[in-house]
Amino acid sequence: MRECLLYQLRFHQRHLDSQTNGEKEATAQLLTDATAIVDQHLRAVQNKQIKEMVRALSRPVEAIQAAIDYIRTLDPRPGQRYNNVLPRLIEPDVAFIKHGDEWLVMMNDDDVPQLRLNPAYKRLLVKDTNDKDTRNYVKDRYKSAIQLIKNIEQRKQTIMKVCYSIVARQQEFLELGIDQLKPMMIKEVAEEIGVHPSTVSRAVANKYAHTPQGVFELRYFFSESVNGPEGGGTSLLILKRRVKKIIEDEDPTRPLTDEQITRILQSQGIQVTRRTVAKYREDMRIPSTHQRRVKK
Repeated sequence: MRECLLYQLRFHQRHLDSQTNGEKEATAQLLTDATAIVDQHLRAVQNKQIKEMVRALSRPVEAIQAAIDYIRTLDPRPGQRYNNVLPRLIEPDVAFIKHGDEWLVMMNDDDVPQLRLNPAYKRLLVKDTNDKDTRNYVKDRYKSAIQLIKNIEQRKQTIMKVCYSIVARQQEFLELGIDQLKPMMIKEVAEEIGVHPSTVSRAVANKYAHTPQGVFELRYFFSESVNGPEGGGTSLLILKRRVKKIIEDEDPTRPLTDEQITRILQSQGIQVTRRTVAKYREDMRIPSTHQRRVKK
């Protein structure tokens, strides 16, 4: 974003010739102030630390405020205007539904076409008027079509088996909420249903499930674990949520360090290292302690 704003400011500086001398001088100073702010004090703009910028740039408050107002007229993402892709609506492929005391997996077949073989092609296989090459060609294509239908049905059965495995392992999540999500590995599910892990990975790719807790991609249920309270497994997704919640509840004038967050998690029985906490924080694009600090 910084580079994009600087490019626009430098572009405006190169096109001052159309103004009068008085206007050109004032605009040039305004652009100089704006460029310095964007280049060195963009975080201060976000935190509304005008006094700090006044001291750092030795410029009047009015000049700094005018430069900030000018910066806000710029477009930090000019390419966005050309991105007219509409948001994709997700229609779940399966639904996890509780019937009495039992959880069921319902496949959404409403928009899935039913594949059938035209019987006319089967008749061609036994028709005496056709030459041998024609019958062999039709026979080969017929076998391929049958195999395709079998493969599609097999993939459907694999998805159902995977979903029932998810339901069996994640009933607390389905009934109580996302904080009850348990660690679950693709390898474990693959061994349970008797297929290769890559088969499970392909089966759940871009597939979504409707649950009482909302719509989730099937891959969402698969994550590694860390040692949690009393030695139990805690999903990495839940650990990330805890890190985020701890940061959201911190005092913005005295933000927590990664080491302090680590000690809080360890006091909750979750065995995690400072390096791991830092990695998860960066994965969630949460700024560092210094960058989060808000001065009074």
